[in-house]
Amino acid sequence: MNGVADIESLARSRLRSMRTTLGYSLDELAERTNLSPSTISRVETGRRTLSLDVLVPLANALQMSLDALFEVPTDDDVVIRPVAHSSGTRTTWPLSRPNGRTVAVKMRLEPTDTSPGQRVHPGHDWFLVLEGRVRLWLGERRIDVDTGEAAEFATMVPHAITALDAPAELIMVFDRDGQRAHVHQ
Repeated sequence: MNGVADIESLARSRLRSMRTTLGYSLDELAERTNLSPSTISRVETGRRTLSLDVLVPLANALQMSLDALFEVPTDDDVVIRPVAHSSGTRTTWPLSRPNGRTVAVKMRLEPTDTSPGQRVHPGHDWFLVLEGRVRLWLGERRIDVDTGEAAEFATMVPHAITALDAPAELIMVFDRDGQRAHVHQ
């Protein structure tokens, strides 16, 4: 991979892959970027020139740097360098590549006094508590999971995870069906 066209093709592929991995439709990404769905589609398919006026909002909305977008892969580049993304009481670091079948995420949860909104989605989740204690809300059940303990459950049961008493850190692994629900909570 040494030509400009190859690097542009790689960037276009990464944009589309990240959009689909995060579960965004063209319309949803358009809302987040103030670009039209057709502009995003043309960028992904090569029918529109790559320019900063579209790349910057797309990269920001997809939580990736322009460096990562244009980075040329090498055979020995196997290290994943997670970038934190915070939303409310939750901070996440992606620990896997965006094109895999399963997704691994490190998550830090801050305690909150509000009752969480439970979600349902296709898939299966697994997590390991690295630090602190969390409460797994499964429908009417409340299950406390301590440091060093793991939990596994089907995600068609309404569920949420909250920190108990102090911040908690966990590693989560879920299939691609579950990624959108967790990334966007």
